[in-house]
Amino acid sequence: MTLEKWLNEKQGRNYRYKMEKVRYALDLLGHPEQGLPVVHVAGTNGKGSTIAFLRSLLEGHNLRVGTFVSPHLVTVHDRICINGQPIAKADFQKLLERVFQLEKKVEQVYEPFRYFEVLTLVMLLYFQAQRLDIALVEVGIGGLLDTTNVVEPLISIITSIGLDHQDLLGNSLTEIAEQKAGIIKEKAPIILGPMPDVALQICKKTASAHHAPLYYEGRDFVLMNGQFRSDTWQIEGIELGLIGQHQEENAALALQAFYLLMNHQDIHIDQEEVLKTLKNTQWAGRLERIGGTNRMYLDGAHNLPAIERLVDFVQSQQWNRVTILFSALKRKDFREMLDSICERLPEARLILTSFAYDGGIDELDAPKGIPYIADYVQFIQEWERQSLEGELLFITGSLYFIAEVRKAIEKNSK
Repeated sequence: MTLEKWLNEKQGRNYRYKMEKVRYALDLLGHPEQGLPVVHVAGTNGKGSTIAFLRSLLEGHNLRVGTFVSPHLVTVHDRICINGQPIAKADFQKLLERVFQLEKKVEQVYEPFRYFEVLTLVMLLYFQAQRLDIALVEVGIGGLLDTTNVVEPLISIITSIGLDHQDLLGNSLTEIAEQKAGIIKEKAPIILGPMPDVALQICKKTASAHHAPLYYEGRDFVLMNGQFRSDTWQIEGIELGLIGQHQEENAALALQAFYLLMNHQDIHIDQEEVLKTLKNTQWAGRLERIGGTNRMYLDGAHNLPAIERLVDFVQSQQWNRVTILFSALKRKDFREMLDSICERLPEARLILTSFAYDGGIDELDAPKGIPYIADYVQFIQEWERQSLEGELLFITGSLYFIAEVRKAIEKNSK
């Protein structure tokens, strides 16, 4: 069996053990997570964009920055990057082999590694050897029981808290907030994005118990009308490379974390560089314009709060006709997502499709009255040929769907 097959066969499998197994594996590896300078990022939505902004700000000040994000849109190597460069295939293979051999020892006590556990261990080993200034580590799911929650962060960020992954995190905002707040660590500052009051109170209580300084967006810092303000720093003339009003919230979180990091390390902030890097920040699959018409968008709106933000953006645009091509995982609340689109954009043309991922929706899942197409590639090509000025196409839903579509579009454009 090749290492790639060993890894890929783990996708979709569920194993009972999580943190105990990972901590045992880290004992055997000599704890590569210890001493790693981490910013740990959790949240229902906005994690990737916040990391993209923060990475740009740090790299713009000549720091060596690692990023660990999921899922990947092109290859698995894209999850583990340094200054935007994916881990080299040779390095990935070498570390994968090490984790493969490690699993043989771990299996004597626990069950095999999950897919995400393997990648987290590879990331920790790689980052440990790379002498990073900062590692930006995105939580997989939740926080408290997530594999990444073995890190000892300099700063933690919770971008948002809403209903998502209820099958794993709980059916209420209270239960989900308790999971997200699990990344708050002793005396490590916690930065919070906008969230419902019930979630905020849980985060405040957890931060107080851990003596963690808390910074709440809208109270301690804010980005509005191109101006970032906090009690200790402000900057004007901000333009963002990522579109959508919600990106102001994500950029504000990144700016607050950036200021705390730079202040902690006593590094001078170049305000002109800040403005330049924010304007140039890009993040694939998040309201990303793609194709030749410049009127087609990819957006990984994979839960109800993200769909609502996408709808906000659609409503803010000028258009004659909007088409929304949608696909998602069956385990998601995709019917609520579709109901929201239909209710708030009744004039939009909504179309469902499938994608090549285990657990994705199919024709049988299509609600009555919503058309289904089997070949989304052909549909997109026809839309590009036939659409007129003032028509927009939004391709949205699961990030796995977005990754597949993006790959297909880029292949056909060559």
